[in-house]
Amino acid sequence: MVQAKKCPECGSSHLIYDEARSEVICGDCGLLVEEKMVDTSHELRAFDKSEKKSRGGAPISMQKFDKGLTTNVGEISDIYKLDSANQTRKYLRLKKWQERVSTSIERNLRLAMAELRRVASFLELPPVVREEAARVYNYVLQRGLVRGRSMESVIAACIYAACRSYNIPRTLDEISIASEVERKEIGRTYRFIIRKIGIKVTPSSPKDYISRFASTLHLSPKSQNGALDILKRAEISELTSGRGPAGIAAAALYVSALLSDEKKTQREVADVAGITEVTIRNRYKELLDRLGLEEKIKLKETEKSSPKEETEKEEKKTEKTSKK
Repeated sequence: MVQAKKCPECGSSHLIYDEARSEVICGDCGLLVEEKMVDTSHELRAFDKSEKKSRGGAPISMQKFDKGLTTNVGEISDIYKLDSANQTRKYLRLKKWQERVSTSIERNLRLAMAELRRVASFLELPPVVREEAARVYNYVLQRGLVRGRSMESVIAACIYAACRSYNIPRTLDEISIASEVERKEIGRTYRFIIRKIGIKVTPSSPKDYISRFASTLHLSPKSQNGALDILKRAEISELTSGRGPAGIAAAALYVSALLSDEKKTQREVADVAGITEVTIRNRYKELLDRLGLEEKIKLKETEKSSPKEETEKEEKKTEKTSKK
């Protein structure tokens, strides 16, 4: 609210804002620094019990078929509270005709936005990604690109495009499970939309998957940093090109967990990443061969096995002495 940071008269930064008069006064010399300021805060007052304590409505959102601007004739609970039966029938007819006169685009958006909110909540996507996915679907629908394709596949493709635009790591398999649409169909629709609209989407990086996979596997920050270092070395050795980012990220996390004494099975890592154990093993072998990590893992295994061997030797000695 206070635009001036210092008093122009005495140079003091002790400025007082008077909400009742919308003025800024210097607390040291009493100079009126600003007056008649516009209050941009939310007004909370109601003139009737039925009104909500806000003068402004909800913000405009692309996730609603009407962007939140359409007025309704009335709620059914309010209509049945009318005194006359004729008035009740009249308002019910008006409400029915209001739904009938809506265009095909509005009816499509009403169903599509409900599906979008369902899939986005299942994937736990942030609001900015939901808004972007809704904007892309509106753009596609206005140009008639939805014809001949199922609404669910187009919604899933728009969500995947929005995730790629904001570097939110979500695989096609995850979106396929959430939307109950085949993976191939989502990929086909996504490529069609990208080609027609001309959206420039950067390829996903394996680094984007590290934090999410590590948090699901309950790995320490040390393992995460080790996986990022492995991925940097893999990029220099050109191991990431032509391979799935989720598989490379999962293999790097698996290797880093072994080096940090946080052993996870290949099955656990594969389930989190949504890939097969064969992919984990192949990427794991490639990282060990090209980056020279095989010796470090062998040293870790020997360090673990050596104290076990010493304890076994001591136990054997104690058994021999007891027999004597």
